[in-house]
Amino acid sequence: AQWIKDNYEEIKPGEKIDAEVWIAGRITTLRAHGKTSFADIKDEKGKIQVYARKDALGERYTLFQKLDPGDIIGVKGTVFKTRTGEVTVQILQFSLLAKSLRSLPEKWHGLQDIELRYRKRYLDLLSNPEVKTVFLQRGLIVRLIRDFLNQRGFLEVETPMMQPIPGGATARPFKTHHQALKQDFYLRIAPELYLKKLVVGGIEKVYELNRNFRNEGMDRFHNPEFTMLEVYSAYSDYTRMMTFTEELICEIAKKAKGTLKIDYQGKKIDLSPPWKRIAFNDALKEIGGVEVDYDDEKELRKVATESGLEVEGLRNEQIMEHLLDKHVVPELIQPT
Repeated sequence: AQWIKDNYEEIKPGEKIDAEVWIAGRITTLRAHGKTSFADIKDEKGKIQVYARKDALGERYTLFQKLDPGDIIGVKGTVFKTRTGEVTVQILQFSLLAKSLRSLPEKWHGLQDIELRYRKRYLDLLSNPEVKTVFLQRGLIVRLIRDFLNQRGFLEVETPMMQPIPGGATARPFKTHHQALKQDFYLRIAPELYLKKLVVGGIEKVYELNRNFRNEGMDRFHNPEFTMLEVYSAYSDYTRMMTFTEELICEIAKKAKGTLKIDYQGKKIDLSPPWKRIAFNDALKEIGGVEVDYDDEKELRKVATESGLEVEGLRNEQIMEHLLDKHVVPELIQPT
């Protein structure tokens, strides 16, 4: 659709072109006017208006009038521009390619139910065209991540999804049963242990970009099934990996967005390196206003409880992490 509009945009209103074009797509709207009808057809690249006349289609014009929004049709026709300046295809022939048995969501308001949008993505895409941008950007980002790592000598691998013992993170796993082996397995919560075994085996730069599964709560930050990147580089310490992370994010942002400066939730964020680096305890003290000794468990639990945190059953490092999430993370706007 967009190719036709781009290539014939220069013709004058009322002008017709003899060259024939072909297009296939979904009908989004239909407007009948007696012996003539208009419809909008949408494909992956865009939307274009088509024009049907009874004297051109003959008996098949009756069939055209029986089409519904949602139907997918193929059209052969010629291009002209209406008096209002809209590039349009006059139908010479058409075929019904797929019949829509259910009505599309109401066009003016789209699909508003958030839960329904997430459960039925195909309806979300049909009624909210801007959602497609998210899919396109995600696909681009995934490709750029792989390009970045591959160009630096990292090997991509796939480690087992089903594991006899879940490991690599602290989380509740999904459990399944392997009929052939007569053994219980767990959907992996992380690929860490298998990747480390590959490093032990001599693969010094390795990564996996794949799915993990954690049988826990759901919110806007967490989902039981999610994609995670895990990277290992032998002989690289944490400071080198910090720089590596900066380079990864900055290169992807520049190639995906064309800039290192972005607007997000009303904030202007500058990804330009070097990023600020601050020690964990210093961040708690300087940014969060919390001064606590990690080794003094009694004092640590007291400070956490006074902060409104539930600490029962948590280790000291987990309590420190929760303190950071509560007092520091909300204040970190620029990359740190």
